[in-house]
Amino acid sequence: MAVLVEKFKEVLFAVLPITVIVLILNYSIIPIETSLIFRFIIGALLIILGLSIFLFGVDLGIAPIGHLMGTALSKTKNIWILALLGLILGFFISIAEPDLHIIAGQIELVTSGLVSKLSIIIIVSLGIAIMLALGLIRIIKDIPLYKILIILYTVIFILALFTSPEFLAISFDASGATTGALTVPFILALAIGVSSLKKDSQASEKDSFGLVALVSTGPIISVMIMSILFKTDKISGVIEYNNDYSTSIIGPFIHKLPTIAMEVFFALLPLLVIFLLFNIFCKVDKKSLRKILKGLFYTFMGLVLFLIGVNAGFMDLGRIIGNNVASLDNKSLIIIIGFVLGLVTILAEPAVHVLTHQIEDITSGYVKRPIVISALSIGVGFAIALSMLRIIIPEIQLWHFLLPGYIIAICMTFFVPPLFVGIAFDSGGVASGPMTVTFILTFAQGVAESIKAADVLIDGFGMIALVALTPLITLQIVGYIFKIKSVKGGIESDG
Repeated sequence: MAVLVEKFKEVLFAVLPITVIVLILNYSIIPIETSLIFRFIIGALLIILGLSIFLFGVDLGIAPIGHLMGTALSKTKNIWILALLGLILGFFISIAEPDLHIIAGQIELVTSGLVSKLSIIIIVSLGIAIMLALGLIRIIKDIPLYKILIILYTVIFILALFTSPEFLAISFDASGATTGALTVPFILALAIGVSSLKKDSQASEKDSFGLVALVSTGPIISVMIMSILFKTDKISGVIEYNNDYSTSIIGPFIHKLPTIAMEVFFALLPLLVIFLLFNIFCKVDKKSLRKILKGLFYTFMGLVLFLIGVNAGFMDLGRIIGNNVASLDNKSLIIIIGFVLGLVTILAEPAVHVLTHQIEDITSGYVKRPIVISALSIGVGFAIALSMLRIIIPEIQLWHFLLPGYIIAICMTFFVPPLFVGIAFDSGGVASGPMTVTFILTFAQGVAESIKAADVLIDGFGMIALVALTPLITLQIVGYIFKIKSVKGGIESDG
């Protein structure tokens, strides 16, 4: 119970900033309907409660499953069996990711069904599966992370030349959304389990990170290939909103409950089945088994509460704030508000808390959580600000940011300690979770909807791509500073 209370305090202080900022906006420059504000407050309370229970469940259930499976996989001498198991785990864990279902649904909605939700889920999950298998082989074969990242991003840049602007935005956004609240804890624990049996402790430490980074390239490549193979023509985006519950306070929460509960249940079911099958071959003691099953139940309850709070309390408000801000005469306010929202929204992302705890644990406190969270917040703040700038100025295209950004991030891998390279690229995927995919994405789409020169499909998407990019640079800068300090202190470190 003490652990749950600690989680609650941590989440409370993480969610409070965005709640306060929205309330300040309401009572200053952007008046919002009273019913929406009450829904927002109820949503914030559900997010705090849900995220606390979710993180508690992850510690009890998801992380131990990933660690156990990772340890078992590392004992597999046959590289083809390892790759096959990686493919199976990657595919089903990706399908289980709620964020993927959210963004796939939004893509289907905005494209009026031209790009179906099911097709995005399957294509993205295949990309995740292939890259997870490749990432596990990398750890076992001890291949440097930066070498594989350079190859993969070179492939991405080449494919980008043949991909339409609409699908360029969708591919990068799908990547950022896929590494969310459920996928990240499992993949991180899997990486720790596989690398933990290495005799070299420094190698084990740096290989604990980087798997999320490799996995997040899978959706980009797979969606781009889908776009090229099926020769998708230029498509336009239109947002159709359901306002049945716009004046109700409790209605949307009741309406969302059965749908979200069902989605989370079926999202967690493949993981439960895989674990139970794993338990047949690699027996887990009864006490640990009970603890893991209890953890999965807490994860389910927490995720349901969290997603109800986000979907019913935050999404409509995000769109309305975006619309209202864009209608103001002073367009620079859009950029400033975008920066501030990005700065604080990242604090409420479930996977960010999981990753930062893992970083602090793996490095034995060498890399402090506040440092990582601060670097992430600044990076995401700039990402949202740049996204708003792109919406306001139609001449600025997504690749104008992505190409130089990724070139800088890749070049930095040659100068930054390997541990920080893994942490930075993992953080890029982690930063774009359910809060970003729902609240911030709808905010961006609301702005794009109100700016006449903007395209909702091209400019409304692509924001998550920038959210996934900026932490690669900010956290590698932190890593380089750590390296300089280590040299000055007479402690040269590779990891």
